[in-house]
Amino acid sequence: MQKVNFSTVSEFVFVGLSDAPEIRLLLFVLFLLIYLATMAGNITLLVAISTDSHLHSPMYFFLSNLSLLDLLCPTITVPKMLGTLLLEHTEISFSGCLFQHFSLIAVVGTEIFLLTVMAYDRYVAVCHPLRYPSIVSMKLCAQLAVGTWAVGLLNSLLHTSLVFTLSFCGPNKIQQYYCDIPPVLALSCSSTRSRELVILVVAGVLGSGACVVTVVSYIYILLEILSRSSPGIWHKAFSTCGSHLTVVCLFYGTTICTYVRPSFTYSPHRDRVVSMLYGMLTPLLNPIIYSLRNKEVKCALRRVISQV
Repeated sequence: MQKVNFSTVSEFVFVGLSDAPEIRLLLFVLFLLIYLATMAGNITLLVAISTDSHLHSPMYFFLSNLSLLDLLCPTITVPKMLGTLLLEHTEISFSGCLFQHFSLIAVVGTEIFLLTVMAYDRYVAVCHPLRYPSIVSMKLCAQLAVGTWAVGLLNSLLHTSLVFTLSFCGPNKIQQYYCDIPPVLALSCSSTRSRELVILVVAGVLGSGACVVTVVSYIYILLEILSRSSPGIWHKAFSTCGSHLTVVCLFYGTTICTYVRPSFTYSPHRDRVVSMLYGMLTPLLNPIIYSLRNKEVKCALRRVISQV
């Protein structure tokens, strides 16, 4: 059988965020501070959840998984971007680009499914509070967490195999600061239409399925709230679900704008800004949103900070 060389390109080159040296230094400092703040916030939240017995519950178990994903997401892309800004190391090997692409899609996909599981958790907590401990057991939590990571990895494996088995025999400049699907597809010298269709269908089915489960969960939560006439029910429900709903809207909005569209609508400058929203700001804001809206988390964080 004849061997097929899928790629004659041995490395890719990232197009920098700016060519002006003074702007690059400013961007380096800004993104470094954001990255360090993201690491500090999520690590602190993980430590608080793991060390405080009051937070050993299904909700905070899923939140710890979310914090872990928020640690991985910027770590996959930001260090290389900082090296590009400071040292002008814009090259990345073909295998390095493949690994970065696989890792990022796996983390993003896992986070989508994890947010869906967290929506179901909030539905049970609001609509079936008395049965909550028996329905959402720690065994079920572990199974759901493993399932979200497994589906995220398999989804990433499919997307990566579809993209990186194309032929790359011409330009190798990626119009982005990391290896993402649209800019890498734009460099292929073979037809990408059929693979784009598969990617859109798979992303559409999985993404819309996760979105439907989330929306239906919140519809049931809303109906449950409207059916009760107890005082303070709206405040209690918002304190229970407000943080998760805010994170869902922020994450879904930026992710859909980046991925769920055909490649001919790809705009390098606009998409760099959008990708930074979910790749850098969302992981930074998630621990802030949860800590500001949750009294138990705030108390646990105070204890951790006082111990430190």
